[in-house]
Amino acid sequence: MSESIFQALSALQDAGAARQLSQQLGIDEATTSQAISAALPALVAGVSRRAAQGDGANALVSMLDRDGDGSILDDVLGSLAGAGAAPQGSDVLGDLLGPGRGQVENQIGRSSGLDAGTVARIMAALAPLVLGALARAQQNENLDGAGLQQRIGAEQQRLEVEAPGGLSAFERMLDMDGDGEIADDVAQLGAQVLGGLFRS
Repeated sequence: MSESIFQALSALQDAGAARQLSQQLGIDEATTSQAISAALPALVAGVSRRAAQGDGANALVSMLDRDGDGSILDDVLGSLAGAGAAPQGSDVLGDLLGPGRGQVENQIGRSSGLDAGTVARIMAALAPLVLGALARAQQNENLDGAGLQQRIGAEQQRLEVEAPGGLSAFERMLDMDGDGEIADDVAQLGAQVLGGLFRS
């Protein structure tokens, strides 16, 4: 089985990533780690959902042309230093999650005990890294829009084998209206998805 296109993001499971963000945001490291475990799969679900839409190929290429930078993965911890303070991270977050952004932030906040604003800052810090993983795969594999769309679809199928129902649950969260819950503990569900993402 080929390596996940998000494999480079596995550094976010290291204690250093949670420590960096917790210091920037003034919250404890364990809570930050829980939020990362839920936020990262939600962003990947946003990518998967976006790719499946009718204009998915063109939209993804446009996002990568504007905001994608594979070199950001060369220093994952350094990229987290701003903790989502840069406008770019917030813009990318909106592009990936669309109208479901508020629902995602609120649900991760309820699960982790953080307010939605803090969750938004964590996700804005992670979003450019997710685009960076896509940009690196696009460059390394010389993918056009259709090829990138197909590669993401294959990743989704692989994840369904590794963590059945996990990514689709996060995709449903993007379509929810109101206070619906995808799971009692989205961080635990996210950890299962991350396990699938980071297997090669």
